[in-house]
Amino acid sequence: MKMSTVTFVFAVLFIAMGVFGYVVYQQPTAFIPAYVGIILLILGWMALKPEWRMHAMHGAALVGVIGVVVPIKGLTKLPQLLSGAPVDRPHAVVMQSIMAVLSLIFLAFCIKSFIAARIAQRAAGSDNAKP
Repeated sequence: MKMSTVTFVFAVLFIAMGVFGYVVYQQPTAFIPAYVGIILLILGWMALKPEWRMHAMHGAALVGVIGVVVPIKGLTKLPQLLSGAPVDRPHAVVMQSIMAVLSLIFLAFCIKSFIAARIAQRAAGSDNAKP
């Protein structure tokens, strides 16, 4: 599957998550994943052009890294929430945890794609070097 397609899928997931979170929790910060989704949507669209693909996908990977690092605080509170202990803003813990996990999965797809592209590039380079 092309990485631009994977990026579109995750963009839609983040947008849906943000809209759902805003509707359910009525908190403006619950819409943050939708902003991430919009950025991924733009980067996925940019990746459709071959001359922009590499830069767009590196940008998307950076968004994935940020999507893992920024909500990590909520993810660390998830075991406490699941054990029934009280936590401040439990809905934020849930939303941040989902965002961190989705971002980590997206980042794994990015890394796999980068490795495959590097292998293909090396294979194409070695074919050109032969007489």
